[in-house]
Amino acid sequence: MAGFPMLGKSVAIFSKAWKNQPRMNRSRHVMIVAAFLMAAAGPVSAETLFTNTLTRVAFGSCLHQDDPQPVWDAITEAQPDLFLLIGDSIYLDTTNATDKAEAYEKQRSNPGFREFVKTCPWWGIWDDHDYGYNDAGGEYPQREISQNLFLDFVGEPEDSPRWTREGLYGARVYGPPGRQVQIILLDTRSFRSPLHPMNPRLPGEGPYDATTDRDATLLGPAQWTWFREQLRKPAQLRLVVSGIQVVAQDHHWEKWMNFPHERQLLLDMISDTEADGVIFLSGDRHRAELSLLPDGAPYPLYDLTSSSLNMKPDIPLAEINPRRVSQVYTGDNFGLVTIDWEKPDPLITLEIRSDRGETVIQHSFSLRAIQAAGRELPY
Repeated sequence: MAGFPMLGKSVAIFSKAWKNQPRMNRSRHVMIVAAFLMAAAGPVSAETLFTNTLTRVAFGSCLHQDDPQPVWDAITEAQPDLFLLIGDSIYLDTTNATDKAEAYEKQRSNPGFREFVKTCPWWGIWDDHDYGYNDAGGEYPQREISQNLFLDFVGEPEDSPRWTREGLYGARVYGPPGRQVQIILLDTRSFRSPLHPMNPRLPGEGPYDATTDRDATLLGPAQWTWFREQLRKPAQLRLVVSGIQVVAQDHHWEKWMNFPHERQLLLDMISDTEADGVIFLSGDRHRAELSLLPDGAPYPLYDLTSSSLNMKPDIPLAEINPRRVSQVYTGDNFGLVTIDWEKPDPLITLEIRSDRGETVIQHSFSLRAIQAAGRELPY
């Protein structure tokens, strides 16, 4: 089980589910477990890069296991040091563990994906369609099963706390002091309160409105406490991954602003912990764009949205976003964050590239631009 450090956990769950399987489905059930056991070695573990300096971090979301995936060639050509799969790594809205395992195995077997992960370390977090079903939150009944299957899929190291706590949130720091990049994965599914429906729903708009219930949560108390602790750790650049958009606030689909008090807590926590260098990476929207929150925090906050890897919309719908500072790109795409550490004030470049490798969105700024005024850079 070298490729799946904790596959035994999922096998145990499958075994518990055995009695609930109709006899006619049991052979298929066994075949799926066998497929997991016989799968090729898992992804190159990002654990091996902890002491390495990151200069190129690629990411993407919304990947359908049944559709062609030419994007992996373009991502390979970008030569990232690390790839982050930030949500909807499969599409299967179900509570059936066997079906979900089959979908993950199909994705692992995709030739382009299989070749890419042999050469590039990768890590990931879920969104709704790999977590449970469309727009699912804490009410989803199969969270434990889904969590174990996802961790098997990403080849999570055996000693990772993500195996032993509820929720998929996690964090890592890469690079030596002075060039530290912190990756923070937020779980916006496992603990999320029900969404507030928009009534009446407007034509062409999403179905949700901001809640006024201040007891409603997006991350849950334990994850909030953990997040505060992560923000206090030393790092020069912090890539905070959220499956849903953080900065865009005017459309009526899923976003942080559906929970305005939680979004404000996020901004306050960045200020209170004096956490410099935060950039948000998001997905979900089946479009790519760059959004900017110029105030509300000690420095401007960027949110680079990349979606989708292979599920571009047939008829793109317009979405209101006054905080957008780029074009909207609706073709298949991936995101890329480049850090030039060799400059006296390191240069950060945020990009969206098409599935053919073309740069369609690009914005650069100095690391000092996302530091609180008056704070000295630690190098």
